[in-house]
Amino acid sequence: MEDNRILGISRANIYSPNHIGNDAAIFNLTCQALTEIGMDVKIVDEEEFLKMNVQVKNIFSMARSQEIINKLKNLENQGCRVVNSGYGNENCCRERMTTLLIENKIPHPKSLILDTDEDLRSYVDNEEFMPCWIKRGDFHAIHREDVSYVRNVEEANSIIYEYKMRGIKRAVINEHLVGDLVKFYGVADTEFFYWFYPFDMNHSKFGLEKINGESKGIPFEVSHMQEICNRAASVLDVKIFGGDCIVAPDGTIRIIDFNDWPSFAPCRDAAANFIAKTIVTNTVGASALKRSLKTTDR
Repeated sequence: MEDNRILGISRANIYSPNHIGNDAAIFNLTCQALTEIGMDVKIVDEEEFLKMNVQVKNIFSMARSQEIINKLKNLENQGCRVVNSGYGNENCCRERMTTLLIENKIPHPKSLILDTDEDLRSYVDNEEFMPCWIKRGDFHAIHREDVSYVRNVEEANSIIYEYKMRGIKRAVINEHLVGDLVKFYGVADTEFFYWFYPFDMNHSKFGLEKINGESKGIPFEVSHMQEICNRAASVLDVKIFGGDCIVAPDGTIRIIDFNDWPSFAPCRDAAANFIAKTIVTNTVGASALKRSLKTTDR
């Protein structure tokens, strides 16, 4: 008989900038859905997890600290099954994500990656690559300045120098794409996919959606967007994901950001059951999920 015990790791508040309540809500709904499926769920926070001697083989995690990523990877190497994987979580850090998406030909903006003690003028002049976005390369965005829109090389170098002063060693530069900004949420191994225009719904972490502004409703194929996002999730090794695309005036879709387990805020009630199912499928196993669903349906 399969072990139905599963350990859930919640996200520390520092890694939920302006979305503490939303991140907690989707985590709690997922725990509830897992319990209803028949899983024996134990919940710990990031600090508790770092201190504990892990005895279970099945883990689901919203954690993001590097210490926890390292511990999760070690546990996976020892046979634990983790969703999202510590390896996948690490792949969503900006520099690694950018490299993997481009290497695997996932539609993405033109990008540069450089050390923060370098001058951007060594790579571009004022006419090329401007305006653009400067992003910290080593982690997810925690502070507003971790993702910055700049109009010229001088502004860009100022942000890069600030990163250096903060101890951030690498920066990613993405070209600015003109078009409709679209936010998406997906769950691998399921049909779940949700998209919306964040500016139109006033959905924001740092207010950067105003750069692209109100959507124009440029037509695009939702199934094609879902296919691109699922390919990106596979490349990055994440099961529960979200991010942002730009739909260009000609309908071209490119991913500009990709995150492991975001808030699913506008669709969390619908998403939670799909998230729970993919967690069980990728930990305990698909056969156990089918038996649990039959039992709960009686």
